Amino acid sequence: MVSSTSEVLQGSLRRDEVVPSRKKIKLPPWLEVAKPRLIPLLLATTLGGMALSEGWPVPSPTLACTLGGGALAAAAAGALNCLWEQDLDSRMKRTSSRALPSGRLSPSAVFAGAISCTLAASALLVSGVNCLAAGLSLLGLCSYVLLYTAFLKPRTSNNIVFGGVAGAIPPLVGASAATGHIGLSGWWLFALVMVWTPAHFWALAILLKEDYESVGIPMLPVVKGPIFTAKAISQYGWATALLSVLGVFALPEGGLLYGLLLIPFNFRLIQMFNRLADDPEDLKRAKGLFRWSILYMFGICLLLVISRLELANQFHHQAIHLLSNMSSIL
Repeated sequence: MVSSTSEVLQGSLRRDEVVPSRKKIKLPPWLEVAKPRLIPLLLATTLGGMALSEGWPVPSPTLACTLGGGALAAAAAGALNCLWEQDLDSRMKRTSSRALPSGRLSPSAVFAGAISCTLAASALLVSGVNCLAAGLSLLGLCSYVLLYTAFLKPRTSNNIVFGGVAGAIPPLVGASAATGHIGLSGWWLFALVMVWTPAHFWALAILLKEDYESVGIPMLPVVKGPIFTAKAISQYGWATALLSVLGVFALPEGGLLYGLLLIPFNFRLIQMFNRLADDPEDLKRAKGLFRWSILYMFGICLLLVISRLELANQFHHQAIHLLSNMSSIL
C-alpha cells in the first residue's frame, strides 16, 4: 500500500514537471483571460494566408490592421472561453487560480472587455481591410466560443476534429485581406491547419488527461486512452506531412524552395509522432511532440513568406531550367 501510494506521488510529481501549463507564469488578469500564448500562432497563419496570395506583399497599413484586428478578435475569443468555462476551471487544480475562478476579475468585467475587443476588431478590419476579412474574423471567434467550447468540447471526443475550424480560419482572413477574396491556396492552408490541429492538441490532451477526466470532459485520451490517441495522432500527423507538400503548388512562386526546406520539418514531425507511438504513456514524448507541432506550424508559415522573396523566385526558375536541361539530355 505504501509502495502504491509512493508510485502515485512520484507519477504526480513527474507530471507536474512535464506539463507545460503547470509551470506558473503570472500575468496581469486582463492579459491572462485573453490567452496571449495562442495569439502569435494565429497571426502567423494569417500571415501565411497573405503570403500565398497574388496580393503579396501587402501594404503596411493593411498588414497592421489585419494583424491588429486578428489579435483583438483572438483576445475576445479567449476571454469568452474563460467566461464560459469558469466553473470547470474552478474545479481543476491546474486552472483554479486563473483570474475568473480566483475572483481577480468579475464575469461582467470580462464580458464587457470581450465585447469591447470584438467591436474594436470589427471596426479596425472593416475600416482598414475589408468586410470579408472582418466577417471571417467574427466567424472564427464564434466557431471557437460556440461551436467548440460550448457545443463540441463537452459532448464528443472528436471535439477538436470539427472544432479545429476556428483555428483554421486565420489563413482565410489573411487571403481575403490581401486580395479581397479566398483562392485555392488559402483553402489549402485552411485544410492544412485543420488536419494539423488534432495531432497537435491530442499531444497536449495526453498531458492533461487527469484534469479533463476529473471534470468529465471527453477528450480522446480520456475516452479511448493514450495508445488509441497516439495512433490517431500518427494518422493525422501523416496527413499533415503529406498535405504540407501541396504548398509547392499552392504558392504563386518559390514553390521549389519551399518544398526543399520543408523536408527537415516533416522528417522531424514524423520522428516525433513515431516516438510517441512507441511509448504513448511517456509524457515527455507527448510534451516534445506538442512543442514541436507548434514550431512546425510557425515554420510552415515562415517558409511561405521566405518563398515569396525574389531570391526564392530566382531559385525556383533556375531549378526548373536545370531540371528541364537534364530531362532533355536523358
